[in-house]
Amino acid sequence: MFEAKSKRRTLAGRGARLGVSLAMALSLALGAPAQACTSFLLGTSDGAYVYGRTMEFGFKLASDVMVIPRHFALAGTGPGGKPGLAWTSTYAAVGMNAFGLPVLTDGMNEKGLAGGILYFPDYAGYADPAKADPKSAMAPWDFLTWALTNFATVAEVKAALAGIAIVDVAQPQMGITPPFHYALHDAGGASLVIEPVGGELKVYDNPLGVMTNAPEFSWHLTNLKNYVKISPVNAPDIKVAGQTISSFGQGSGLLGIPGDPTPPSRFVRALGYAMSAQKLPSGEPSVRLAEHILNNFDIPVGFIQPGGGSTADLEYTQWSSVADLKNRRYYVKTYDDQVLRAIDLTSFDLDAKALAVAPLKPMPTPLPLAFPKP
Repeated sequence: MFEAKSKRRTLAGRGARLGVSLAMALSLALGAPAQACTSFLLGTSDGAYVYGRTMEFGFKLASDVMVIPRHFALAGTGPGGKPGLAWTSTYAAVGMNAFGLPVLTDGMNEKGLAGGILYFPDYAGYADPAKADPKSAMAPWDFLTWALTNFATVAEVKAALAGIAIVDVAQPQMGITPPFHYALHDAGGASLVIEPVGGELKVYDNPLGVMTNAPEFSWHLTNLKNYVKISPVNAPDIKVAGQTISSFGQGSGLLGIPGDPTPPSRFVRALGYAMSAQKLPSGEPSVRLAEHILNNFDIPVGFIQPGGGSTADLEYTQWSSVADLKNRRYYVKTYDDQVLRAIDLTSFDLDAKALAVAPLKPMPTPLPLAFPKP
């Protein structure tokens, strides 16, 4: 059940406080791995789309579900942690925040535009804050909130990118700027990848609908050339010296598909699942299908370890989300509670004056199965 509580927030002057608090929290995370997020777009049998992603991190993000209403005042963080771009939301959006802050790390808006922030270590390079206009500048963690509350399609986002700058904003004591890139999808099935590299935004149309982490998106596309022989169709028998040789069991067409949790391997695997899964009607059937695909990327605590004997800050799948872009329903499940919970965006007052925020309280005890009485 989604239990929402409304919070009225005054956002005047919030930019500086948001910059410092979020940067401090993220700076603690950079000592831990955060490189295993996986996202994909799944087509349905009736021409709609469902978006799914996992969120991995090495320490608790303390994420809540949040609904941002229309006509809500928002402000980004600009150079030096001072207020940057300010805007008023055109569209309502629902999604996951982090650290209790009014910014989305993943989400969907009322028009069916959805997407998420994914980690992009060693490759992210933001605009120089000294050269950026503060009135059009935002921090890396502001971008998704800006996109989801302003635009209905990825084409609209793409057209507006020239008017913003995602700037390098670090927490002064820690010197940390979180390395992000972004994946967006709309209700018409179009997908976009935005990557800050070398101080500029590289923008890619993404017909595959799949994204993971580093390297750059263009590299992932090139890497697919290594897997052109892989197929969901079983390999046929072959004849050798008059003998018929058959494969062991099912799945012979998938021999060689990478199974490790590195970003390149997850990209290939996610593409394989999304492209080969039998299409189902939109709504719950396709949401459940997306959930099954997401389960293949679930990382338990301890499966990925930094080495050196350290067991602190082990990366794991903190939550997974699914967005039904046709029916405007957003779903989430957490590491501690694998029951998928739904948030119907259309059931909210989208012209409310305050944010609606609900904590994801775990219910780790399995419910008893009820047997009918004889």
